[in-house]
Amino acid sequence: MPVTEAAASFLATAQAAQIAAGIIAARHRGDLAAADSLLSGLDDRNKAAGCLFLADLAVALLARCEDRSVDDVAADLSLQIAAQVSTL
Repeated sequence: MPVTEAAASFLATAQAAQIAAGIIAARHRGDLAAADSLLSGLDDRNKAAGCLFLADLAVALLARCEDRSVDDVAADLSLQIAAQVSTL
């Protein structure tokens, strides 16, 4: 069965999200060379799509763990970002 263009795009985005997770893991264990290597393997479109995919999953996971809606968690994150920006 041939893979549709939409399916191929989704698979590429999912792979980019896995790479983004690897970048985060590498940075947190102090392996900046590995993080840079993984990051350099992604073009701008895949960086954006992969990070958005990963953020979506992370927000949904946090919402489930806290028994809250995704909208509530996203709103709190937005407020925290705004608070950080206001300190600049």
